[in-house]
Amino acid sequence: MVLVFAMAAGIWGMGALMKAPRSARWTMIGLLYVAVLGLHVAFPDGHPLRMATGESPAFWLILGGFTALVLAYRFGLQRLRGRAQTRHPSGTAQQQGSFSDTELNRYARHIVLREIGGTGQKALKEARVLVVGAGGLGAPALQYLAAAGVGTIGVIDDDIVENANLQRQVIHRDGDISTPKVFSAQAAMEAQNPFVTVRPYHQRLTAGIAHRLFADYDLVLDGTDNFDTRYLVNDAAVARGIPLISGALTQWEGQISVFDPANGAPCYRCLFPKAPAPELAPNCAEAGVIGPLPGVIGSMMAVEAIKLITGAGTPLRGDMVIYDALYGESRKIGVTRRADCPICGDAAVAAG
Repeated sequence: MVLVFAMAAGIWGMGALMKAPRSARWTMIGLLYVAVLGLHVAFPDGHPLRMATGESPAFWLILGGFTALVLAYRFGLQRLRGRAQTRHPSGTAQQQGSFSDTELNRYARHIVLREIGGTGQKALKEARVLVVGAGGLGAPALQYLAAAGVGTIGVIDDDIVENANLQRQVIHRDGDISTPKVFSAQAAMEAQNPFVTVRPYHQRLTAGIAHRLFADYDLVLDGTDNFDTRYLVNDAAVARGIPLISGALTQWEGQISVFDPANGAPCYRCLFPKAPAPELAPNCAEAGVIGPLPGVIGSMMAVEAIKLITGAGTPLRGDMVIYDALYGESRKIGVTRRADCPICGDAAVAAG
């Protein structure tokens, strides 16, 4: 056995001295391996050549199997890199080197998904997503958007981190108390994935800036907890013709839908034309909320965003999912546009 390894080392060393290609040297070692196996097949037990090369072929078969696994793994990595550099649907070749080796390894579980692949991961890298609110829903949505490799993520919120937030807003830490939420979230996202660009806006979303801000993004996620801001986000998204993923929470129940009138789905005002009385829709501070629930709905919002960006699956356009954490039940209901909606209805569309 030692003799075989010595011969292999000699072949490699002589090849290096003669400046033979690595492929040629590996080929010669492979032939040596085949010859050793041939000896064990051709000669009977106890033959001197068999005794000199390990007596039993078991070791060489195990060594060959391990080598095959290593080669298969390397081949798989090469295929992943190739899929990440496939062509765009338009036929234009992607820029070589658009993903570093670190990024390819980081996003490998996305790239091997048939519904995403290299093209979908490239779309995520080029996407621009705005998240309104860095609280309970915004926290998990921001974390998973960053982890997924969404290239540019904006987050707008005028609030600061408070101790009472930490029971559910998991992107923030105890040391972030009194820090603006957008900067706390930015630090966590960039620490998790340095390959994304985070744009923090430490200010309240107002009608004066909404349309200008939304023009820089392809998709909006609304994680706010008051109807005035939800209506503002909806109206600006409809005006820009971009999809809105909206989530809401109360106590043990959460809901999520994709509002996208540009693609036949209703807008938020179609479902909620008027804000309910405050006592009928208390916020989390008044009614309470179970800590993990925002993680469930916020993560679903991130999933819907990834589906919209990559074209995977069927987004929740025209559907609303309601999740009841207390009883472990989910249900989906269909939602439709209202012809008399002042934002996306027939009259609004006709007025341009």
